[in-house]
Amino acid sequence: MAQISKPTVHVDVRNIGGIDEASVTLSDGVSILTGRNATNRTSFLQALMAGLGSRQSSLKGDAEEGEVTLELGGETYTRTLQRRGDSVAFGGDPYLDDPELADLFAFLLENNEARRAVARGDDLREIIMRPIDTDSIDAEIRECKRERDELESEIEKLDSLERDLPDLEADRREKVEEIEAAQAELEAVREELDELDTGVEESRTRKQEIEEAFQRVRDARSDLDDLEFDLETERSTLAELESERDELQGTVAEAEDPDENPDRLAGRIDELRRRKRSLDDAISELGSVIGFNEDMIDGSGIDIDEDAVGAAPADRNGPTDALTAGDQTVCWTCGSEVETDQIEATLDRLRELRSDKLDERNEVRAEIQELTDRQSAVREAQREVERAEERLDAVEAEIGSTESRIADLEDRIESKREAIEELEAETESIEVDGYDEALELHREANGIELRIERLDDEIDDLDDEIEEREAAIERREDLKAEREELAERLTELRTRVDRIEENAVEEFNEHMETVLDILEYENLDRIWIERRETEVREGRRKVTRTRFDLHIVRSSPDGTAYEDTVDHLSESEREVTGLVFALAGYLVHDVYETVPFVVLDSLEAIDSHRIARVVDYFRTHADYLVAALLPEDAAALPDEYAYVEQID
Repeated sequence: MAQISKPTVHVDVRNIGGIDEASVTLSDGVSILTGRNATNRTSFLQALMAGLGSRQSSLKGDAEEGEVTLELGGETYTRTLQRRGDSVAFGGDPYLDDPELADLFAFLLENNEARRAVARGDDLREIIMRPIDTDSIDAEIRECKRERDELESEIEKLDSLERDLPDLEADRREKVEEIEAAQAELEAVREELDELDTGVEESRTRKQEIEEAFQRVRDARSDLDDLEFDLETERSTLAELESERDELQGTVAEAEDPDENPDRLAGRIDELRRRKRSLDDAISELGSVIGFNEDMIDGSGIDIDEDAVGAAPADRNGPTDALTAGDQTVCWTCGSEVETDQIEATLDRLRELRSDKLDERNEVRAEIQELTDRQSAVREAQREVERAEERLDAVEAEIGSTESRIADLEDRIESKREAIEELEAETESIEVDGYDEALELHREANGIELRIERLDDEIDDLDDEIEEREAAIERREDLKAEREELAERLTELRTRVDRIEENAVEEFNEHMETVLDILEYENLDRIWIERRETEVREGRRKVTRTRFDLHIVRSSPDGTAYEDTVDHLSESEREVTGLVFALAGYLVHDVYETVPFVVLDSLEAIDSHRIARVVDYFRTHADYLVAALLPEDAAALPDEYAYVEQID
């Protein structure tokens, strides 16, 4: 299958590093910038990085402003640099809004932090995990747990409803049987009434008068029964409300005023997060400064254009000679001669400062977590009391309304009982043979009819309740599915950091093994990372943290394997290890989806044949690989690559 070619990239540069003006076109695949030192190769790489979004570039020494224009895939991207006092302001519309991933894992200049972390023996885990916003992950975990708890509570209610269904259905069957028995009893009473009516010789008018009197009594008794049922319901409701009120009053009374104000805690948390971001920036900048100066002391630093630092003295021939002579060196920041020991002492202080900053950041991170937990607890306690107070007000109002309805019902029941007594007295005044027996039968029939009506109403209520519960239970499977999704999401969130760490270690170990096989270093058997848990102190508490331990395994002349340290790696071995570590971060964080470039520089410590193999290995992971090489190193690479021999 033919490989689809990518569009060419056109880069225009003005006043960046040692470049006055330059225009370079890069094709996809591998582009090699070849030339001696001080030919602006590194300056061009920095300009390319600036166009892609990085801030790791500098203005030309005699310029007040500079610019990079990057044309890629029909789009034009810009980056401007403007001197403002002792600093440089960056502007424009570059390819990346946030260059952090690219700066760490794609822009692999000599002072790249991932490369330098290996060389210095720094915490490799901190480099890999720096782009991950663990605070937002923790917040999402808390929200998922809250939603999961709500779903579990709802599912438990539905399970309870299902457990009650058999009792409800049994209750319904009993009431149906009661109705059937009552209907049979009513039929028997009505038959007796019919027989009694046959034996009573009355005029139609008289008979109608008796029937109407009995009906009035039946209606009044039915009304009384309804009122008594309503009264019983209201009294039951009142008892439940009073019990709830007592509970709520206890909750409110037991609530204590919070020791801390959540808004004040929020302000402190914001302040600490700003401090953490400031520390992150300071640590990154210190790492770059330390790495840069280490390289300059070693004589393997970035290209220095003479125009940028002033003309070299006549008795010095090359850029390295211009920087070092005996125990003195030309300071690359101010141009004056200083003792090398002074710069090394300054570097030691910078390293100590960076270590202090790392410790401070760990303490700040721990304090942020502690304050966030306290803030959540205070706010939840406040919300619970507020909910209790709101409900207490509502319950008090309901109790008042219920007591009013109870008083009204008691008055109406008393009036209805008096009315029934009057109606019964009225019916008793009608003198008819067999009246007493007929009245008793009518009373009995009336009671049975009322009982049947009540049973019918109860069955209707049971039917409604059973139907509602069955409908609610049908939702349970959907809720369980939601709960399962949340559980999976929680697992994913909780293991995201672990997976990234595991993938980083796996990627590094796999690629390191392959690269070592390709480069064929003598007596270097294996370089690998071990991921392990360790207990560290953060603030006032001890926490478990993950760290990456780098292991080096060598073989002695007799074939015995032994473990070595990073300090004993050759410069070539150390540089290759740093590059492979950066590549692991590049793959773990899918940087290729964000920026299609990998930039390589300062590979002189690696011999030319191994450089060729490193470039060949890296080119498979990026659409555009741009490397700066010395002519003798570039000569070992294939002719099929694109070569740029002059930056102009």
